[in-house]
Amino acid sequence: MINLIRTNSVNPDFIKLVKLLDEELAIVDREDHSFYSQFNKIDNIRYVVVAYEDKKPSGCGAIKEYDPDTMEVKRMFVPTERRKKGIASAILNDLENWAAELSFTKCILETGKRQPEAIGLYKKNGYKQITNYGQYAGVENSVCFSKELKL
Repeated sequence: MINLIRTNSVNPDFIKLVKLLDEELAIVDREDHSFYSQFNKIDNIRYVVVAYEDKKPSGCGAIKEYDPDTMEVKRMFVPTERRKKGIASAILNDLENWAAELSFTKCILETGKRQPEAIGLYKKNGYKQITNYGQYAGVENSVCFSKELKL
């Protein structure tokens, strides 16, 4: 059974999961990793979801305010051995619900072209590819997505 908790970025399980995420991204992103890591700091994130399966931390995600109407999805991660169980979709859905509860109307996110599982997850959950935004504009390895939220 998957249990989701809403917390913030000081949660020790979130911090451990993000460390695993960064280790994986260092391999996937190769020489681009230092560019991306500057946008992925986790201090002072107010909206974090951590998933537990059998009381073990099994995934995480966060949202940060991008503009008055939009939340940006950040730090989505499920360890390899826990994937294909619906954990990432459950986290993403809860983040979207939380954003809507806070009166935001849209979520945006960036992922890498070298992350086909992540791209598949977002498309499966109703995200549409958009022009790269903000710091990702013109970045070859980035692909950005957007989803309108139902209030």
